[in-house]
Order: sequence, then structure tokens, then C-alpha cells
Amino acid sequence: MLIDLPGHGESAHIAASIEESARLLVATGGSAVYVGYSLGARITLRALVDHSPKVRGVVSISGTAGLEDESERRARIIADDELAERLAVIGVPAFLDDWLAQPLFADLTRDQVGLTERLGNTTTGLAMSLRHCGQGRQEPLWGDLRTSSRPLLAIAGSLDDKYVALARRLATTTPHGTLTLVPGAGHGTPQAKPHAIVEAILDWLPSE
Repeated sequence: MLIDLPGHGESAHIAASIEESARLLVATGGSAVYVGYSLGARITLRALVDHSPKVRGVVSISGTAGLEDESERRARIIADDELAERLAVIGVPAFLDDWLAQPLFADLTRDQVGLTERLGNTTTGLAMSLRHCGQGRQEPLWGDLRTSSRPLLAIAGSLDDKYVALARRLATTTPHGTLTLVPGAGHGTPQAKPHAIVEAILDWLPSE
């Protein structure tokens, strides 16, 4: 099952915090292993902490359990709010041009970035997502993950130094963590190396 996060795709009309997004995710998906990329990874980790009876496991791809420094979080909130305001002025196509020009996505070809699907998002939806679910508004979950009883697979592209470090930390913080690094991929690992992602998940997937 593929689920559009609040503010994205067919859920563009839904405004929700990370906590509410996690609740809606589990309400929609039920008892399952949840796979999330980037923002999706952060929401699945929130679901793991808040709704563990229904979350049988989590795959975090290019994800983090949050910023721990309060000043860094405040700065990120301001930056995301400013980005949302800019998005409202320039529109989705120009916003995506800027977004995909970030070094995070430098390893992706134009065919790999999924531009057609991304252009299906709305200005209002993406702006709501930035304001409600940016990293600055995420409560850090590192302490909660130390007591999690669920299996967690942390995946990152080997070229994405920041998220390699975060994936290592995720895998070693939770008692049942596993780390997989995808060679030759950056932050956009699902787009660059989709088959490697699928193989890693199938190799790790908890048995019933």
C-alpha cells in the first residue's frame, strides 16, 4: 500500500502535524511494517514511538529522529516558514527547480527525480507540509528509540555523509536496529537505486 502524506499527492488538502500524520498513517495502514523516505521516514519513526502495537517494524530511508539542539530547531522553523512563503509566490514548478538543485540530489539524473509525480503536488499542500512537518517542528525521538522493541532498518546512500551518520545512529540507538548503506547513491537513494532498496528490505524483512 502506498500512502500520500498530508500535503502531498491525493492528501494535498490535509494539514497535519507530524504527530497527527503518524496517527493518520497508522489509521490508514493498520498493523504493518512501515517504509518511509525522508519526511516519510520521520513520520514512520513517530508512528513507531506513538503507535508501536500496530507498527511491526520500520524502514527509515534517508531519515532522522530529529534535531536535539533547540536553537537549531528554531532556526529550521524560521527557514521552513520562509520557504513556504516563497513557494506561495513562485509556485510548484519553480520551487521544484530550486529544491532539486540542492547538493542532496546532485547524483540524480533528470529522469530519476520523478518530476512528473512531484509536479502533481499543490502549492498549498507543500506549504502546509513545510509549516507543519518541517524538521524544526519534530520532537527528537532518540531517547524514545532506545527502548523500542520493534525492528528498524536504517538505509542511506553511501554518498550522503550526513544521513549515513544519522542512519548509523538510528541503527545503533534502537535495540533491534540494522544498517544498510547503498553504494554509489546519495540522499535520493530510492530514485537512484530502487532495486537495491527493495533487495535490502526483502533481506531484512521480519518473518511473520
